[in-house]
Amino acid sequence: MAGRLDGKVAIITGGAFGMGAETAKIFAAEGAKVVIADILEEEGPKRVAEIEAASGEARYWKLDVTQDSEWAALVQNAQGAFGQIDILVNNAGVSGSAYDDPFDDAGWRLLMAVNVDGVFLGMKHVIPVMAGKGGGSIVNLSSISGNTGQSNIHHGYNASKGAVRTITKSAAVRHAPENIRVNSVHPGLMPPMRTSGATADPVVRAKMLKRVPLGRNGTAEDVAKACLFLASDDASYITGSELHVDGGLLAS
Repeated sequence: MAGRLDGKVAIITGGAFGMGAETAKIFAAEGAKVVIADILEEEGPKRVAEIEAASGEARYWKLDVTQDSEWAALVQNAQGAFGQIDILVNNAGVSGSAYDDPFDDAGWRLLMAVNVDGVFLGMKHVIPVMAGKGGGSIVNLSSISGNTGQSNIHHGYNASKGAVRTITKSAAVRHAPENIRVNSVHPGLMPPMRTSGATADPVVRAKMLKRVPLGRNGTAEDVAKACLFLASDDASYITGSELHVDGGLLAS
């Protein structure tokens, strides 16, 4: 049976851990050649080995998403290895729940650099490649924090994820004539990130869970499958959209 991403090449940032790793695994199972781009030099090769053990194809390259030069090198390496880039999942990000002070200056700079600059630079370097081959699909990981205000995280997290939400729409409109689709995924209450602070506390999470209509945490697989849909040709008429993977939280 043909996979939904057969013949496609996908770059997944933050692909060595959590939602990114699950997305890499599912994309490879659906036939994509996967580039795992991450700063985690120990975990990245392990994810490649796991994908190859399941008969998939993957490569790992170290990437700091805040660095323009590293993006340029990654795209060059991916093109050299696979000849094309069809899909970009801008998944790499840092949490805003590790700060007691919502105006922590260093926190603001880090959140904006990773969560916003990383998305901007990824699109900057990948879109010309996609345009040159006739199109592609970009999925940017935002958050429900990009849709609403919250009282328990750094202001920079809401601001950064709101920026991802809006730049996604901007890129979708600008690059639609090049047959490049750009959409955002907005996870709700998910397993803690490596950089999570207060939201990793079981007591805090229990309070947050009470607001979720479906009554459960989301999973990395829930998000990965949403990314798969938007990356695939099943979503060929969808661009500039935001997909909430939040158990109904924003609707409540």
